Amino acid sequence: MIRHLRITVDGTAYDVTVEDLAPGSAGVAGPGLPAPTPTALPSHPTPSALPAASPPAVHAGNGDIPSPLAGTVVTVTVSVGQTVTEGDTLMVLESMKMNTPINAPRGGTVGAISVTPGATVTEGQILLTLA
Repeated sequence: MIRHLRITVDGTAYDVTVEDLAPGSAGVAGPGLPAPTPTALPSHPTPSALPAASPPAVHAGNGDIPSPLAGTVVTVTVSVGQTVTEGDTLMVLESMKMNTPINAPRGGTVGAISVTPGATVTEGQILLTLA
């Protein structure tokens, strides 16, 4: 049975077409169920059926530390001007109820911090810069 549904993911609505492959729904009416009605599918997706455009890719500079995932900044454990060594925890991100530490990929001095605790970040967004 083909069904047209609207789902919402992170506040963005998507119109989708779903084929139900459960037993008894493959075009045969079960007990007490009406016979399925054939539905013509559009030849191409409508604009509302297309996913929202992704934000433009952010090109990280030499010392930029991009976010490896989308989530929320829980804590920032460093400050501008602080010297860090490889492996030091720079901040913690929360995504899907899991905390993920963001560690320094190399040693250096924190040149800029682009986010604050509570901020929502996207994958690839610059979190901070090491000089």
